[in-house]
Amino acid sequence: MRLSGMNFNVNLGDIMLQVDTATLTITDNSGVSQTSGVPDGYVDGDVSASGELSINASNFKLISNAAKSAGSWRGLQTFDMMFYAKTSKDEMKVEAFGCRIKLSDILDIDKKGGQASLFKIPFDVTDPDFVHIDGVPYLRPDEIENIVQ
Repeated sequence: MRLSGMNFNVNLGDIMLQVDTATLTITDNSGVSQTSGVPDGYVDGDVSASGELSINASNFKLISNAAKSAGSWRGLQTFDMMFYAKTSKDEMKVEAFGCRIKLSDILDIDKKGGQASLFKIPFDVTDPDFVHIDGVPYLRPDEIENIVQ
């Protein structure tokens, strides 16, 4: 059996969520260095990561309770997120640090019914630890050593 979306558990801080869909995208603006139009190595560029969770009403309520405790949605502190899956053959763990959630598409009403209402929660990765894939950091240690938080 191979990994599929059905195998993943998603933790938002200490909240375990059942997600309908989840994405995490890394943008790495590193590039090719050139001399006289000829490639001669590479240069590091800025990085960013963001994603989106799509969840049903009962899972949205879990996050809503955290927002209520924080006093507002924008008052929520950042969360570390973990996406973890394991089968008899494969295992994968992706961690995104300091995720700041936002709200999007909080209503999508279809009077015909037939589908559960879904809520979209975009997020941005804000911590220098950035993203780890199977325990391996995306960024080199020297890239974050002088960042003071």
